[in-house]
Amino acid sequence: MLNTIENHRNLSLNELFDGVSCQKSGLQSMVDISSISADSRNIQSGSLFIAVEGQTVDGHQFVEQVVEQGCRAVVVKEHFDAAAIAGKAVIIKVADPATVLGIIAANFYGNPARSMRLIGITGTNGKTTTSFLIEAMLAASGGKPGVIGTVAYRYDKKEMEAPYTTPDPVMLNKLLREMSDSGVTHVVMEVSSHALMQKRLSGLFFDVAVFTNLSRDHLDYHGDMEHYFAAKKKLFTEHLAENGVVVICENEETAAGSEDRKSLINWGKRLKIELQQNGNHPLSRKRIYCCGQAAEDIFPETFKFDLQGLRTIIKTPAGRIDLQSPLVGRFNLNNLLVATGVGSALGIDPETIRRGLASAHHIPGRLERLTSASGVDVFVDYAHTPDAMENVIMTLREVKPQRLIVIFGCGGDRDRGKRPIMGEVAARLADIVVVTSDNPRTEDPQKIILEIEEGIKKTGLKHHELQYLMQKHMKGYEIIESRQKAIAAVISNAESGDVVLISGKGHENYQITRQGKSFFDDRVEARKYLAA
Repeated sequence: MLNTIENHRNLSLNELFDGVSCQKSGLQSMVDISSISADSRNIQSGSLFIAVEGQTVDGHQFVEQVVEQGCRAVVVKEHFDAAAIAGKAVIIKVADPATVLGIIAANFYGNPARSMRLIGITGTNGKTTTSFLIEAMLAASGGKPGVIGTVAYRYDKKEMEAPYTTPDPVMLNKLLREMSDSGVTHVVMEVSSHALMQKRLSGLFFDVAVFTNLSRDHLDYHGDMEHYFAAKKKLFTEHLAENGVVVICENEETAAGSEDRKSLINWGKRLKIELQQNGNHPLSRKRIYCCGQAAEDIFPETFKFDLQGLRTIIKTPAGRIDLQSPLVGRFNLNNLLVATGVGSALGIDPETIRRGLASAHHIPGRLERLTSASGVDVFVDYAHTPDAMENVIMTLREVKPQRLIVIFGCGGDRDRGKRPIMGEVAARLADIVVVTSDNPRTEDPQKIILEIEEGIKKTGLKHHELQYLMQKHMKGYEIIESRQKAIAAVISNAESGDVVLISGKGHENYQITRQGKSFFDDRVEARKYLAA
């Protein structure tokens, strides 16, 4: 969502284009800019329009229109024929409008990022949990953190809905301006691969850049794992501050291809090696903190967990941390190790790191536990990739429930190749699988479910009615398209000692179908039937 944002004062073109290589034509000295936008629908008198080539729409096709709307200056690519607007507006030609948009937006808001320390987190899974942990740790150290991520954008007790994990450059710099003006000292930002490819972070440089892991996701956008990895790597090669530090979780091995479980890559170790060999800009050993259960810098000396949380002693370069956390599972141990790495990179002492991490009690929709007097434990989790689902189910398996029942679906208009893989993972690891609808968007929910079922059938798991499976304590799977009915049926038939995992949507409080967006929250539905 690219917005028109008004500044508190008009700026000259020279101020806006400081640091930008460009060619200007027209009456530049007479032009002041009151707002900037890359969305032609929001242009008004006094605006600067940046013509960005998007995935489906090219902003250059709206150049004449925005000039008629009162736009004073337009940014276009070098070879664009601007004869139709010559003399009507200042024409500014650049090599890549998408790249300069971030720099212009930063200049427009007075480069707010320069007054704060930036921490960027990228990876397939764990970004949100890690951001919450770092936020708590910074607060414990006396800092005033702001967070930009999947669940919300928040700072100084203010919170707003997050339409995107990483906002567009104009909205991002407006948000950074507000944070800086509120006294925020550190900004913790989840950085998506889409944002890196679309250059939303142009002009921003991070004091700490974090890599959590890499597993199959977004291949409908990136094509394959190599291109997906290359997108993530941009955070470290294009957006690391001059003296920035890298924190890498390096002990996760995942498949290199769509279903190739024999060819495993430790993407964290690969990233470390490539950054240390990065041509003219190799990173020294002192600028990389390696975290993980078998890492050399930050690792657990002891570790155990149950449904109530985990206990670990973490070895760091500055000393040991004896940590008790309400978070559950080995994958959350990785998140805690990475957050510890960030604290170490920022020079926070071990005791403050411990206090901060221990205070992070609640991560919305990330293995969020709902309990009832009946003895049934329900967990709501955002896991929507094969690797994330496997990690969550394996975690719940380790606490030895009477039965483990998994409810999940896959989103529509997204990577179709992961659907049968997720079906196979759930069927292989759970006792009962209930396949349901997620956010089908424009797709037919039944078509999505059938593609998931292909993977389930490969395991030999049999299809039966849910009530029969529950009453007979049999393994098997059922299909219930309505997510509400699926949750109701499972919880109503569950018994004391059962663990139910509702996976895929986590913190989301909506469902997107062909009919549009409507309210739906897995946690609200689960609590309703647990109470009954």
